[in-house]
Amino acid sequence: MEFKTFVFYFLAAIMVLAALRVITVRNPVHAALFLVLTFFNAGGLWLLLQAEFLAVTLVMVYVGAVMVLFLFVVMMLDINLDRLREGFWSYLPVGALVGILMLIEMILVLGGPYFGLEAMPAPPAAGETYSNTRELGRVLYTDYVYPFELASLVLLVAMVAAVALTLRKRKGLKAIDPSKQVAVKREGRVELVKMQPEKQD
Repeated sequence: MEFKTFVFYFLAAIMVLAALRVITVRNPVHAALFLVLTFFNAGGLWLLLQAEFLAVTLVMVYVGAVMVLFLFVVMMLDINLDRLREGFWSYLPVGALVGILMLIEMILVLGGPYFGLEAMPAPPAAGETYSNTRELGRVLYTDYVYPFELASLVLLVAMVAAVALTLRKRKGLKAIDPSKQVAVKREGRVELVKMQPEKQD
């Protein structure tokens, strides 16, 4: 067995175990930490596939930003764990169906040659001047530029909708109107007053 194959199986085994612990552990903070471990191992697998940009992006965006924010939210909110576990078994049939479908798809993709299906041709060997990041950018901004822009528009609408849904006006809260702040001129902020000097006795 080659060393690269051993590293692949090692990272894949840790990632599968960590992903299982994400959905089986009782404490949500521990589940978030196991999810961080899952992301790290997925980044290692992408490094083995020579997708360095995707691996670094996964670690920086998901582990460095999203999961830290998720941990802050979980630790700051008072989550009732007993209430979350009430309807756990009612979702088991749907979850089992989705899991079985994913397992069948993985078997078809990975075990295609064993079932008489034609395997996908291997990609050409990359030269010394090949850059995975440059190739990804070229494909995104040439072949898939319209889906990329559409996805960014959908994310922008989702962000605006999330802000609009969570915006609440509370009574007794002093708020500042940004439009009034921008419209203010210098004469409205500073007033010069001339006063006669006073002599103290």
